[in-house]
Amino acid sequence: MRVIKTEAQRRIAWLIAEKSMKRKFIGGAARLLGPVSVGRALDSTKPGAGKIYLPDPSGNPLLVRGNGTNFEKQAEVGGLLVLPTVNGLAANAEIAEIHGPEEIRLKKEFKGDVALGQLTGQTDEGTGEPKDGIVRRMRDGYEGTSYKTAPKVDQTEVYNAVFERLSAGGCIGIFPEGGSHDRTELLPLKAGVAIMALGSLAANPESELKIIPCGMNYFHAHKFRSRAVVEFGSPIEVPRELVDLYKSGDRREATRQLLETIYQALVAVTVTSPDYDTLMLIQAARRLYNPTGKKLPLPMVVELNRRLVKGYTHYKDDSRIVNLKKSVNEYNKQLWLLGIRDHQVEYARFSIPKVVFTLIYRLGKLSIMAIGTLPGLVLFAPVFIATKIISIKKSREALAASTVKLEGRDVIATWKLLVAMGFAPLLYIFYTSLLTYWTYRTRVQGYMPDWVPLWFVIIFGLVFFPAITFAALRFGETGMDILKSLRPLVLSLNPTSANTLFKLRQKRAQLSAEVTEVINTLGPEMFPDFDSARIIADPFGEPRTPRTPRTPSHTIPRPRTPTSATPEISTTSGQNLPRNESFHNLGNIGLFASRPQTPHSHSRSGSGSFGGS
Repeated sequence: MRVIKTEAQRRIAWLIAEKSMKRKFIGGAARLLGPVSVGRALDSTKPGAGKIYLPDPSGNPLLVRGNGTNFEKQAEVGGLLVLPTVNGLAANAEIAEIHGPEEIRLKKEFKGDVALGQLTGQTDEGTGEPKDGIVRRMRDGYEGTSYKTAPKVDQTEVYNAVFERLSAGGCIGIFPEGGSHDRTELLPLKAGVAIMALGSLAANPESELKIIPCGMNYFHAHKFRSRAVVEFGSPIEVPRELVDLYKSGDRREATRQLLETIYQALVAVTVTSPDYDTLMLIQAARRLYNPTGKKLPLPMVVELNRRLVKGYTHYKDDSRIVNLKKSVNEYNKQLWLLGIRDHQVEYARFSIPKVVFTLIYRLGKLSIMAIGTLPGLVLFAPVFIATKIISIKKSREALAASTVKLEGRDVIATWKLLVAMGFAPLLYIFYTSLLTYWTYRTRVQGYMPDWVPLWFVIIFGLVFFPAITFAALRFGETGMDILKSLRPLVLSLNPTSANTLFKLRQKRAQLSAEVTEVINTLGPEMFPDFDSARIIADPFGEPRTPRTPRTPSHTIPRPRTPTSATPEISTTSGQNLPRNESFHNLGNIGLFASRPQTPHSHSRSGSGSFGGS
């Protein structure tokens, strides 16, 4: 938020869920930022009585009937019918008409085979997935599926508040996907962002409103002090034709076209992939394409991942890609079986004396780190325990109520930070109070001179205890890096596993050459400027000068910074990525700075936020 506010050079009014505003601590803190509260229908779902089904999915897919239902009391026109969650997604449809306690007509039919299978009984009982060759008719004897209802939400007040701020030259921040999630792809955008832009321009055509796409690419988003890249795209100017189309009454088409423009702009500043397996494949290919071990700047890592995803999506059915995918997945599986990471394969070329010396040195260093970590670990243990318990509890609650979350890792990250921010200061005050009282009663068993005033003890405690915690975090993170590096060293000393590690290193070299050859062959077909605008030099060709990728906010200024009189809508999207490095702003504050690198360590871009290999 601080990065975006700095770039926008003005205060941003963020749209926040009404559900969050009702929480005591979160709502109180949010009000200090001057947000716009938004009610969401899916935040108010309630289980419905009975079961629902589609009596005629082929001839009349809009007609829904129930067994033991009472739609006249539990549902309302304009509200939603929500089906059970399958694989993190729950289909929903708007209610157009209520024909009685057991019959409803929808505004639009349920989409997808999963929803169709749920409403017809054509699903696998174990997984909830639709059966192969699903038939568009209800199964004989099927009574229906459970469901939830959501009320109709009137957003008139929200839009009026947004229009008022934009007409005054303000800036609105919105997450157009409708909320946070931990998926690897962008969710379909909600229409609100387009309606706000078109409505504002329809009321004030001379406002010169711009839409700024903002991508947030996370590295281990659920872990404290993990890294992120914030990237801004070029400002979007809403075409006058769309505003005229909106004013003429065809609001649906105008909104659809603008949403597509915004979606493509967000795709350009985030890394999206269809699923987790594809993301792991892309990350492995990116590491193999840089076999020299050279650490790339973080914006280049993000840009390279983005290009590889785009290329893979385009050529995924090509036989070369299919074969390469199989080989890379086998390599990843071998890494997983050995319990090591990609950059640790290089340990296979170490001589036995070097391995022994390195192992002894790192064990000694780890012992020193453990001693330095212990005091802070003991003192800060209540915060660690509280954040762990509360964040897991909240993520389970959010996962049960959400229709899009996979594991609720975004909620874990949020609550870890919130609990730590609230609990840590109280803990430091408690420790300082104990120290002050001990000094007052016994002068710390006589070790504290009488001339030291109590107010100095208070100041000392408020500085000393946070410093101990900070030192423990630093020592602990470095120590964990060292601990993870011990396994490949031990494997190198084992004759059986050492041979396996050596063969794996040979396989990696072969895979690196294959990946590079495929990228160099297909890259020019996908990107006309492939050779002249390489992100990294060809590792098996003549060295070239790397280029800096497209407008990452921390290294290259935006093409244009709107003046303070120009209203903005900042559309933000968050995606998960493996961690690597961080940049400035919060990174300059010690507590939030990047994790320190161990000596001679490789880039940790391979340790993905989904447990990459």
